[in-house]
Amino acid sequence: MQSIPVDTARLGVLRCANVPEVKFSNPETQEVKKDKDGNPVYTVAVTVRPDGRRISVIEIAVSGEPKGIEPGQIVKVVGLTAFVWTMGDRNGVSFRADAITPAPASAAHTKGGDA
Repeated sequence: MQSIPVDTARLGVLRCANVPEVKFSNPETQEVKKDKDGNPVYTVAVTVRPDGRRISVIEIAVSGEPKGIEPGQIVKVVGLTAFVWTMGDRNGVSFRADAITPAPASAAHTKGGDA
């Protein structure tokens, strides 16, 4: 799987779209996906709006439950990486981050409600 570092500054305003959700490795048995250190993996949907373009939503996986973020809040995404994948005749891009935290108040005020 090819990993591509993502420059979050080029994505415009990043805004939490939903509450963090635990990711399941097996949805039928409700087995929670764990990272290599045994921490649960969560998924956060984040809206991005690069250069005033149309808003897109990306789902970002992160180890451990992100604290202090809620829908509509501007967030800071640290260490975002995209992974290109192929599975049979399907392919896509998935995203992973080191952390997702509330944006500092000054960043939220400066960027306003663009997204």
